[in-house]
Amino acid sequence: MTFTDLPDLASRLLGGGVVDANDEFFAARDNLVNPEPSTFETWTFGPKGKVYDGWETRRRRTLGPDLRDWAVVRLGAPGAVHGVVVDTAHFTGNYPPHVSVEGCEVPGHPAPAALTGWFPLVGRSAVRGDTRNLFEVTDHRRVTHVRLNIFPDGGVARLRVHGVVDPDPALLHGMTVDLAAIELGGLVVDCSNRFYGSANNLILPGHARVMGDGWETARRRDDGNDWVLVRLAARGTIRLAELDTTHFKGNAPAAATLRGTLDPSSDAAWFDLLPRVDLQPDTRHRFRLDSTVPATHVRLDVFPDGGMARLRLFGETL
Repeated sequence: MTFTDLPDLASRLLGGGVVDANDEFFAARDNLVNPEPSTFETWTFGPKGKVYDGWETRRRRTLGPDLRDWAVVRLGAPGAVHGVVVDTAHFTGNYPPHVSVEGCEVPGHPAPAALTGWFPLVGRSAVRGDTRNLFEVTDHRRVTHVRLNIFPDGGVARLRVHGVVDPDPALLHGMTVDLAAIELGGLVVDCSNRFYGSANNLILPGHARVMGDGWETARRRDDGNDWVLVRLAARGTIRLAELDTTHFKGNAPAAATLRGTLDPSSDAAWFDLLPRVDLQPDTRHRFRLDSTVPATHVRLDVFPDGGMARLRLFGETL
């Protein structure tokens, strides 16, 4: 697994937003955290010039080694950043030659002016135009906001901040919640196949908008089956499971099972949560569970292959 397999903590799908920027003359800062890849159309021009699907600042007329433009992103879910992608897609003669990224942790819902304690995540680094520029991050302190700096100006299409969610414990302790939710700290730690989409899509907030918002495997040509292993946000007892095949009509799994464990490395430690059940295409299936045994990990097996939009595992934390 590489850092790009981890959730994008800045994505608007998780509630991320660009809360401040010093300039957005040519293209709006909000585009930075849109989940879709940037698009480009040659004929789109507005009153300020070419319309870009990204963030673009005006050209500076005073130069200096420290002059920069910047944008501040509130992460949709706070956590430890493992890597950053500065995507300059379609910016060829107007991309910034260098960038840096900083992080900070400020609790609550601070205004941009209240953000302090910035520390480096990515030092000043060269980037290329029309490229997904990848930077691994080794400082895994918890952050709630990141600041993208570009030197001296230019355009960036998307900013991806991949990491592991570290939620406020007060949101979990003693509560009934979706223990699989990525925004609370749930994470897909392994899966059999992710050919058509990331398995972490299963535990994103909200309903899948299209088939591509879910997890879909390649067609199997053997007698096996596909599966996903989810590390829950907290140790808990699962009371209700939702297996959602919305949008998957000719490619939904025929059946599924759920098992739980406190020790995923031990085959003997697994126990049944949901015996094998038939699934219908394009349907939100809900199942009450009888198990009273707590779990930290849950494995979803689908038979034999196919796609699923969302997996919800509602229960009480312990």
